[in-house]
Amino acid sequence: MTKVARPQVRFTYEDYKSLPESETKRYELLGGELVLVPSPTEYHQRISGNLEFILRRFVKEKGLGYVYYAPLDVVLGEGDDREVVQPDIFFVSKERAEIITEEEIRGAPDLVIEIISPGTKDRDRHYKKTLYARHGVGEYWIVDPEARTVEVFALGERGFELVKAYKADEVLRSPLLEGLEVDLNEVF
Repeated sequence: MTKVARPQVRFTYEDYKSLPESETKRYELLGGELVLVPSPTEYHQRISGNLEFILRRFVKEKGLGYVYYAPLDVVLGEGDDREVVQPDIFFVSKERAEIITEEEIRGAPDLVIEIISPGTKDRDRHYKKTLYARHGVGEYWIVDPEARTVEVFALGERGFELVKAYKADEVLRSPLLEGLEVDLNEVF
């Protein structure tokens, strides 16, 4: 019996947008594949809420822009190369507010925060880190709930460069958001 070659068919942005809305399932479009995003744990949500609150308060007090949290689509790229992610938390500066539309963010946020879980850690640490750097995200935080750490990366000439890996008892300082100090005891 001869094997029939299956064509490599990539999902498109249009395919992604045609998915039925669901209150229980979230997807991202990465490299032409639809990726199911697992539901976060309670601890993940608590960390996310704490970080989002601290960041939102700082951004609002300083009049810097807008803070969002998942699920909200961020579309990176153009045409058939578009990819869609739903970062846990992200910031768009008021100077770049033109990327904000009614249904999605069309372009790279200034800051992206991903809170890893067993099902997403490899993707967040590798694929998404490269994707965000390629599209010009200025700063990327990887939050590890299990290790109780936050790695802060800044965009450099060769992609993201580690600024510092913070532990739960330290105060995180953002290179991008001057004056932002996050006591990680208030996060974890």
